[in-house]
Amino acid sequence: MARSIQPSHSGRFRLHPVAPRLAPTFCFALLTASCALASFAFACATPFAAFAVVAAAMLPLRPALLVVAGAWLVNQSIGFGVLHYPVDANSIAWGFVIGAAALLSTVASSMVVGLLPQGRMRLVLAVALVAAYGTYELALLAATPLLGGEGAFTAAIVTRIGLTCAVWLAGLLAICEIVRLVGPARRKGAMSA
Repeated sequence: MARSIQPSHSGRFRLHPVAPRLAPTFCFALLTASCALASFAFACATPFAAFAVVAAAMLPLRPALLVVAGAWLVNQSIGFGVLHYPVDANSIAWGFVIGAAALLSTVASSMVVGLLPQGRMRLVLAVALVAAYGTYELALLAATPLLGGEGAFTAAIVTRIGLTCAVWLAGLLAICEIVRLVGPARRKGAMSA
């Protein structure tokens, strides 16, 4: 007699720092706070590929896209409202291109997370970052014939931003791990009090 065992939907997701019902809120808070920090520190080099990987590893595609879109809105609000990006057609167009690139990199990350084997989290996240960053940069490069900015695609700049994304991903993963480890300790302390 053959049994049909349905795989757990939550098994697809690699990051579990909080209970599944809290994951969208936690991911949104983590990425928007990180985006605010990155926007002030790096302005136009916000590590959206790293954000895309974290969102795709923690959430289904639709909520991941919403979280990354929220992070992009934070970035644009800080850029135009606080850092005084020029308010002209080119800057606004680049803002939308960056948003589209961030969403495309989230889709790429989600595909990698869904396709690669479950037991190899570090490998999956590394491949997802490569896919996300490649997708992000190609989407931006595709806009340069219309919007200019080809000079920002030198090997040195692309490598530096890629390494920045890798460092941010490592930091975000460390935060997720700390939250995961502290969560049970906090619950135990609350039960014994």
